[in-house]
Amino acid sequence: MVMGTRTLATYADLEDVPPTKVGEIIEGELVVSPRPASRHTRAASKLGAFLDGPFDQGVDGPGGWFILKEPELRFLKSGDALVPNITAWRRERMPYMPNVPYFSLVPDWVCEVVSDVTLAWDRSPKMRVYARAGVEWLWFIDPLAEGLEIHRLQDGQ
Repeated sequence: MVMGTRTLATYADLEDVPPTKVGEIIEGELVVSPRPASRHTRAASKLGAFLDGPFDQGVDGPGGWFILKEPELRFLKSGDALVPNITAWRRERMPYMPNVPYFSLVPDWVCEVVSDVTLAWDRSPKMRVYARAGVEWLWFIDPLAEGLEIHRLQDGQ
């Protein structure tokens, strides 16, 4: 191997990630993280439950969305593969739920629950991947600080 070159991770590399871990390809690098800790999982679960009735099912709310917990997203142009905590698509863009192992249609909204393990990846390279792909809304939830940070894509940023 020539010095200064690196081999980019591929979707095939994800198959070797143990089921007890989360595997992602972020800007060409295979990133393997532990499964989320209890506070992380609870924050994602509570938000998903809160959004499900009014936004996914249309109960006491507008409906019109598909909301999923931890889907695998494959951005085919860039080769990135991400597993956000919660993701949503407007039904006008995805009129039915496909029976697929991963999604290549860019979501409209993504929520990442940050932790000490994922913070650096979530706020920098993953944020760039989402922006390049065209994800309109990106939320960060910090369960330890009990904070919510909202980002909207404008002019590619």
